[in-house]
Amino acid sequence: MTETNNTPVPRDLYKEQYSPEFAGRWDELIDWQRRAKAENHFFRDILRGHGVERVLDIACGTGYHAVTLRAEGFQVTASDGAPSMLVRTEENARRFGIDDLRIVEAEWTRLGEVFGGEEFDAVICLGNAFTHLFDEGDRVKALSEIYRLLTRDGIAIIDQRNYDAILDNGFSSKHQSYYLGETVAVRPEELREDLLTMRYEYDDGEVHFLTICPIRQEYVTNLLLGAGFRSVKRYGDFAQDYDFYEPDFVIQVATK
Repeated sequence: MTETNNTPVPRDLYKEQYSPEFAGRWDELIDWQRRAKAENHFFRDILRGHGVERVLDIACGTGYHAVTLRAEGFQVTASDGAPSMLVRTEENARRFGIDDLRIVEAEWTRLGEVFGGEEFDAVICLGNAFTHLFDEGDRVKALSEIYRLLTRDGIAIIDQRNYDAILDNGFSSKHQSYYLGETVAVRPEELREDLLTMRYEYDDGEVHFLTICPIRQEYVTNLLLGAGFRSVKRYGDFAQDYDFYEPDFVIQVATK
């Protein structure tokens, strides 16, 4: 067990770390073509299986899921708290011929203010984004906002790195599910029980950092149940049956 540090992490640190330069290179990390092959329509199939039509992507990043889901026929609203990412989402939507993608700047603890009385069949928070929240009160608030925006029987989908594996066994990655780009090396710069700073070093020497909170699988499940969701299913690297420490990423699907 690593030591904790009570020094608070600024709530908006992620906005600073997702600089225009880093946002401009984020898609190199994802590699859209290889990511699509790895996912094999996992999220599309989950959404269709729940009868979803309206999707709110609250951590759209550079737009991978927002753009691809819109192209597959879903009504998608793309939002993010980092303006630099929204610029890239708009560019990627145009690049793929999507001219009707709604893009809105919104922080997760203020979703109700931003979207008012709107309802969505699904709210998705992907790309390990939920771990940018360091304060438990903010996590509870964000999940409460998500819950209220969902229609009856709506679903929330949240993913994260497998921090149980990282904290208990050390960092490793099979590099076959999420971040598939070959021009960037990713490794921990600092790891504590309450904080993880990841280093992203590109082949040309450019380096960026992201600081997140390494929350555990069961903790997130309990937060979702505490927010009122009646059931939660977990998947490891897109498979429902998985060994606890095996997957690189864990996806949680919560039903209202």
